[in-house]
Amino acid sequence: MMLAWMVAAALGSGIEEAETCLRTKVWEGYADGWGVRTMTSAQLEAGKTRSYLVTLYAGNTYKMLGCAEASTKNLDILLYTSKGELLARDDTSDREPQLSFTPEQTGTFYVVLYLRETSTPKAAAALAVSYR
Repeated sequence: MMLAWMVAAALGSGIEEAETCLRTKVWEGYADGWGVRTMTSAQLEAGKTRSYLVTLYAGNTYKMLGCAEASTKNLDILLYTSKGELLARDDTSDREPQLSFTPEQTGTFYVVLYLRETSTPKAAAALAVSYR
């Protein structure tokens, strides 16, 4: 029982770290006129993804922001159409990816967090979709 609590506490601190990083980015965005469409966080296994369905509106520019805990070496953000076609991806190799996109038409899209590389079996990651 004690081991389970310690694991849960460690995972919780990773989520807190990722969310704190993301909140800082979101607050900085407010000063530049960005609003928040959505924010979420998750535990991901190395090499796995988490997909989020979002509606993006023509005429708005969207910025997808990610943050992961310190054990993460590479977290990516990818953007797909509702038909699974890749539109854009983050090309950095770090734990704080960012991606901008302006849709030509209002539509449904998938924003994907991909935990490409981490030094632990699982890591916490947070995602925000902001707009202006």
